[in-house]
Amino acid sequence: MKKFLASVLLGCTISATAFAAYPEKSVRITVPYPSGQTTDVIARLLADRFSKELGQPFIVENKGGAGGIIGVEAAKRDKPDGYNLLVAASGPLGINPSLYTNLPYDPAKDFTAVGMVSMVPLFLVTRNDFPAKTVPELIEHIKKNPGKINYGSGGIGLTNHLTMEMFKQATGLNMLHVPYRGATAAVAGLVGGDTSVMFEAAPAIKPLVQDGRLKVFAVANKSGAQAFEGLQPLDKLGVPGFDATAWIALIAPTGTPDEAIQTLNKTMGKILQEPELKAQLATIGNEVFLASPEESQAFIEKEIKSWGEAAKAAGVEPSKL
Repeated sequence: MKKFLASVLLGCTISATAFAAYPEKSVRITVPYPSGQTTDVIARLLADRFSKELGQPFIVENKGGAGGIIGVEAAKRDKPDGYNLLVAASGPLGINPSLYTNLPYDPAKDFTAVGMVSMVPLFLVTRNDFPAKTVPELIEHIKKNPGKINYGSGGIGLTNHLTMEMFKQATGLNMLHVPYRGATAAVAGLVGGDTSVMFEAAPAIKPLVQDGRLKVFAVANKSGAQAFEGLQPLDKLGVPGFDATAWIALIAPTGTPDEAIQTLNKTMGKILQEPELKAQLATIGNEVFLASPEESQAFIEKEIKSWGEAAKAAGVEPSKL
């Protein structure tokens, strides 16, 4: 009996010791976009620091295409052993489930959250000559001109489109949507007078705010933002409960060992608080978003529901891939 118990204890010790060494080999991080895009840049910043902190190579592999769908589907099929991870944004993880009837993955079921990485605050912005100085004045002006005010976005179903639809629903506004091919064209349309209002991230609008061509009224997420000092969230400016943001998360295929998840989350919590990394994220319009695996999973699932409701309100009909 003593020999049996000793062998069991030894086996447990060996098993625990084996995983305590995680990671024991290189770790692959899939990014479902081409090299050079924001999510790719952030994944490489993380990979470099993970490598230094955990003593093994963290290698970024780009699998772009179909708005992130190809890479996410590929990551879903990866072995859930802690050595295959995915860094993806709110588009393919939070919004796509409401845009496609046959999406080849379920973000809530096929993946488990390691942790949030960053959020991308969206700002309510107009031209500088727009006849309103506060959020209540903006809402009042649009209500007095139902159907006469156009708003722009980077395209149907994108975050800034659905955020405005959430805003319309929360305030009872009637505005016309003008979709463009990307944020650059949408901001140009706003500056040129083809549209009057939009939601957009800081990098695309900050230079135009600084030179006086655009003005910012509020940030969409409840927690606020750092890009424009002193700017308040819509939640505190007459639209209580309003909360919308784009985001980036680190996730892994469902079934990934919890030991790996916890090690990665703890390490990421450390590196995301580095002043240098925070500054690097800020230059591309991102702010650190710290959360436990459990909090991250709950957040992603809530986002899937919220964006789904926004898409439905916008009349976006799910299509077949």
